[in-house]
Amino acid sequence: MCGRYASFREDQALADEFAVAVVADDVRLLPPSWNVAPTDGVRIVVERADQATGEITRQLRVARWGLVPSWAKDPSVGARMINARVETLAQKSAFARPLATRRALLPADGYYEWQAAPPPATGAKGRTPKQPFFLTPADGSVAALAGLYEFWRDPSKDDDDPARWLVSATVVTRASTGPLAAIHDRRPVLLPHDVHDAWLDPATGADAARAILDVPPPALVATPVSTRVNAVANDGPELLDPVEPAPWAYGGPDA
Repeated sequence: MCGRYASFREDQALADEFAVAVVADDVRLLPPSWNVAPTDGVRIVVERADQATGEITRQLRVARWGLVPSWAKDPSVGARMINARVETLAQKSAFARPLATRRALLPADGYYEWQAAPPPATGAKGRTPKQPFFLTPADGSVAALAGLYEFWRDPSKDDDDPARWLVSATVVTRASTGPLAAIHDRRPVLLPHDVHDAWLDPATGADAARAILDVPPPALVATPVSTRVNAVANDGPELLDPVEPAPWAYGGPDA
């Protein structure tokens, strides 16, 4: 958790929603996706110095999902760092520095989670069936996933190669509570609009940023969807079509 999400709203809609001043060129080349997977390019909202003026501006940029620490030998480690547990952010060397200096919002139209079937009473072995759900804010707003980002320098590329820097990001997660815990024991941290400024502000210190992550989560609606989402090759709005859930699956209207 969180291992898959959807992000398909237009760039300008996100720029308006998050008061973005600069939309990077590569953002416009990123297609919408109803099945964003680890190592995919994703849109992130950050506040950084503008390259032309040096002024701190809010920007919509692209990062690879799966944080690659600056000290990593190669980017493959990022596939294991798509999530960062809120409970240990300050203790993990890969996340402590980004928590203090490089925080982001990852806009999502919703995210997927899989509820596992109860273990069979007979103790039979085999693959446990799982029911996928699409979870989205109850009010229909964009979900702002709390994230961290990092820069990794590729030592194999020349100093004048524009591809020498890899920007990567991770989604912060917390323990699930309430009805949502029936689906999965973890959930991404979704930040309400009134804390976006403080979370993105480079002047916010690590302790204050960590405290922001304890804000009450927004209400979510959980919709059972087809197992077609299980395959990363499948993409399109049909993945969000509701289906009848498995008999044992969570069936409440919201989470």
